[in-house]
Parts: sequence; C-alpha cells; structure tokens
Amino acid sequence: MQRTPRDTAVAKPGPAAPAAPTAPSTPTIQLIPASAEGALDAAEEAVDLLLDSGRAPGEVLVITTGEPHPWAAHELSFGEAAYWAQHDAGDDVFYADASAVGRAASRPVVVVAVNGGLDATAATALPLALGRAGALLIVCGDPQQINSVLGAGV
Repeated sequence: MQRTPRDTAVAKPGPAAPAAPTAPSTPTIQLIPASAEGALDAAEEAVDLLLDSGRAPGEVLVITTGEPHPWAAHELSFGEAAYWAQHDAGDDVFYADASAVGRAASRPVVVVAVNGGLDATAATALPLALGRAGALLIVCGDPQQINSVLGAGV
C-alpha cells in the first residue's frame, strides 16, 4: 500500500525551547599498544583508518614525542613560516613535535605517537593533546607509560 501525503503524520513545530548550555565534552581516548619503535607506524595506521572512514584530513593532528614525523621534518626544511602556514590552512593532516603542541590549534582528532623522547615529554604532551582533541584522542605507545600519565584504565 502506498502512502499518500494525507496519510503521513506531520509534526507541527512548537515553541522553541531555550538551548541548554553544553559543557565541553571530554574526548574519547583510544589506546593503541605499541613499542616506542612501532608507535609512529601505529599512528600512521590510525590516520589511514580515520581517513578511510571519512574523516577529513584537516580534522587530524598527529603529535610525536620522539623523532619528528618524516613529513614534519621535510616541511620544516622549507622554514617555520611555511610549516605553520600549512597548519593554519587546516586542509591536511598536520604533524607536529610534542614541543609544538602548545602552538597547534585544536582539531577533532589528535593522534599521539609516543615514539621515544623523555618520559617528561610524554607527560607534558599527553594532557596538552587531550586538551586539543575535540572528539577523539588516539595514543600509540606503551600502555603502562600512557596510563601513568593520563590515568589508569585508558
């Protein structure tokens, strides 16, 4: 049986309720266990999955705590101004060293590769990364180290 327009219920708009103030939501935290040597590869795989699932590249920030990502090292060879101009354009995945997290803008997804560096670097970078992540924080590295920084049970 086909429905005709008169058979369908039409919702009539009522008075608009005032919008309730929304508290900033805490991003979901996902942990991908990896060694320091494998953390960058795990982060790359996470980024690939995000992009394959429909995430826009400009929604993703990748942070490294040890060696910089090869893309970041390459782009920095053209100078800081060009590197940060790409960040500000916000149209591609951006890769930054943990020391630059404070300068990086928030993005819906932040991926952290705990790929070495001092424990203090991870201890500083992870809470900052959590603050930059709008919806999702993915951390690739040693679960014990990450849990000690972000809190048990991550």
